Amino acid sequence: MEFTIRDARPEDMEQVLGLIQELAHFEKEPDAVEVTVEDLKAHGFGEQPLFHCFVAETSDGIGGIALVFPRFSTWKGPVIHLEDLIVAERMRGSGLGTALLDEVVKYGHKLGVKRICWEVLDWNEPAIAFYEKKGANVLRDWDVVHLDENGIKNYVESLN
Repeated sequence: MEFTIRDARPEDMEQVLGLIQELAHFEKEPDAVEVTVEDLKAHGFGEQPLFHCFVAETSDGIGGIALVFPRFSTWKGPVIHLEDLIVAERMRGSGLGTALLDEVVKYGHKLGVKRICWEVLDWNEPAIAFYEKKGANVLRDWDVVHLDENGIKNYVESLN
């Protein structure tokens, strides 16, 4: 199947959200997605976008995405975080994942970042194998720490 990797446009965000929802189902969190098409448009475009998104466009529409945003490492300096690399289930094995990851790495190189980082679920062995084959180090001795919206609220309230 032929496809093109390109920068996302605001009009792509409905299909991007569809892929985000597909990933949430795959990760057994179907009700966790709160972001809307309007959120994606507002935060991904304009004068100060919070993220950059690449899409894999096929004749059937958007078949995959890679969404990244800038971070700063106190040890290394500028880095980018790959929030999600999503390939539609119907497109897995077509090369879209490799092409999207290639684009992310080229983008990071162009920006001069010191590292590209992301998370992968410990039970997602196909993804882990894919990333390791590409030369990524899966750091199994690190735990991801989140403070969700309710946790933030409770934390702030506990300060008073």
